[in-house]
Amino acid sequence: MHSSRFIALSLAALLLGLAAPAARAQPGPEYKPLVGQSGKDVIWVPTPQSLVDKMLEIAKVTPQDFVVDLGSGDGRTVITAAKLGATALGIEFNPNMVELSKHNADKAGVSERATFLNADIFASDFSKATVVTMFLLPSLNVKLRPTILDMKPGTRVVSNSFDMGDWKPDVTAHASQDCTGYCRTFLWIVPAKVEGTWQLGDGELSLKQSYQFFTGTLTTSAGDHPARRDHPDARRVSAIADGTLEADKITFTSGGVRYTGQVKGGVMEGTSSSEGKEAKWQATRK
Repeated sequence: MHSSRFIALSLAALLLGLAAPAARAQPGPEYKPLVGQSGKDVIWVPTPQSLVDKMLEIAKVTPQDFVVDLGSGDGRTVITAAKLGATALGIEFNPNMVELSKHNADKAGVSERATFLNADIFASDFSKATVVTMFLLPSLNVKLRPTILDMKPGTRVVSNSFDMGDWKPDVTAHASQDCTGYCRTFLWIVPAKVEGTWQLGDGELSLKQSYQFFTGTLTTSAGDHPARRDHPDARRVSAIADGTLEADKITFTSGGVRYTGQVKGGVMEGTSSSEGKEAKWQATRK
């Protein structure tokens, strides 16, 4: 569609005896974006409203959220989030799209909560967002992934159609109606960072993390192990099983003991249970 538009403009210019200038749309409500038009990193294809609604639904957007839409296009995701009471920001490289979005937000009566920034998403700071939405290519999602993983644990990230490489989504959903293309969405919850060595009581917890999952070992005193009679410092090593993170909530099993708790920076603490008995536990990063 974009190439045929260019050809038509070129023919019109030739008929006028002029060199064909590059097509330049006018900003504001008169600007009519074309599906498939070129952008900085992707072409523009609007997200169906039913999928916008589903994306914000699975992200559980509330008036307490700050939603940032990366590559906000005509502003529909930002405007919908603002209608839910959230504060929302769209970052868009095309200045004409930004002006159109502002007009649309004003028309919808949400311009106080829906704002737009003419900028490059890769040169913008969106670290304060509690929800990030996007409709980008997989390669761009992966490029953004390190920045997203550095965000506050619990930040929700929602993508239209495209995944985040080997970072498995926490939720996959589909638009329920009025959607004929690009109808799938993924949700990720940024996990706390736990990789490394932690002191757990008189034991040592060594963790290897892969996004919201982790493995490792818990090394503790051997207790009544026979080797302890000859080697007082003998230790018992138990593998970590079922290690998962949901934001800052951590769960794992080791040596028949189930651990649940919360990660608070350099400290993890919670409750352990084994054979019907519960106890408090705390680990500090070494």
